Amino acid sequence: MFGALRRFPVCICSAWLCFALVTKANGKEVLTGPVTAEVIRVIDGDTILVRAKIWLGQEIETRVRLHAIDAPELKSKCLTERNLAVKAREFVRAMIEGGPIVLRNIQYGKFAGRVVSAVETSDGQNLAALLAARGLGYPYHGGKRRRWCGAT
Repeated sequence: MFGALRRFPVCICSAWLCFALVTKANGKEVLTGPVTAEVIRVIDGDTILVRAKIWLGQEIETRVRLHAIDAPELKSKCLTERNLAVKAREFVRAMIEGGPIVLRNIQYGKFAGRVVSAVETSDGQNLAALLAARGLGYPYHGGKRRRWCGAT
C-alpha cells in the first residue's frame, strides 16, 4: 500500500500548512511542491539563490537552476554571449525581484549544492518560458548545449 504513495504526488493540507511529499520519477526523488521561496540573489539567467521555508521554523538557502532552459553564460569567451547573459540576468531580476516565487518539481542537480526546479513568478508565469520567449534562453533537456555564438 505505501509503495503506491511513492509514485503519486500527495499533498497534505490544513488551514496553516500545505506541503507536498517526495515522489519518485524515473528513479529520482522529486519534491513536487509547491514550495514558496524568497529570492536572495539572481546569479545568472538560469540560476538563482533562494531561501525556502521547508517546515515550521526551518528555512534553507540553496541555489536553484531553472528547469528546461539554458541561458547564455556570463563567463563566455564570446562577447555576444556575455552581453546576452547580462540581459538575461537583468530580465530574471526584473521578473522575480521583490515578490515570492514558487518552486515545483524540485530535484537534485548534477552539480553539488544546487537543485533543479520549475520556477514560477509571483503571478504564476513560468520563468524559463519567459526567458525563451525573449530569446534569452533555449529549451534544454540535457546533452550538448546549443551555442550562442559561432565557433567559440
